[in-house]
Amino acid sequence: MYTVFVGDKPIILTTKIEAETYFKNYLLSTVSMRRVFKDLATKNIQEVRLIDADKDQLLKLFLKKLPNVIAGGGKVYNTKGDILFIYRNNKWDLPKGKAERRETIDKTAIREVEEETGVQGLEIIKPLERTFHIFKRHGRHKIKVTYWFEMRTNYDGELLPQENEGITKVKWLDKKASEKALENSYANIRLLV
Repeated sequence: MYTVFVGDKPIILTTKIEAETYFKNYLLSTVSMRRVFKDLATKNIQEVRLIDADKDQLLKLFLKKLPNVIAGGGKVYNTKGDILFIYRNNKWDLPKGKAERRETIDKTAIREVEEETGVQGLEIIKPLERTFHIFKRHGRHKIKVTYWFEMRTNYDGELLPQENEGITKVKWLDKKASEKALENSYANIRLLV
């Protein structure tokens, strides 16, 4: 099973068919994404479930439905165990960004964290799960596939928000402050943190 977010509403990719209540079921192979977006825009539909019998093909089939944007990002810890957050578009988020041509995804993640926050000396500890969300740019829907990495750094210098990317704040947040920030964040970030 996979979860793809459109705003904070999920599209669930699954092999299970269940009776519809607060959600709609569609066959993945024949679904109109326009129909899915229309359903998710209504108040009484909380999620859409796209169904296919082959669990190994769910994601592959879904990713063919819309153009893909590949991104890398970091859940970065400092020496105190605080997590690095950015504030963009009136929401708390983790630093991430689009991969450049011929760039490995781990290099993308490190570059994007550095560019968006000013933090240096990043070390990847381990890969985390991927997240998927759909966004609209220039009138077209696209799927952003973000590869996340847990990172550590000893950096204690100035934090520099990448203002030309709409980032207005960069902060190290402890556990309590992170929980508060997640109340004003994105569903896929809440799952990740």
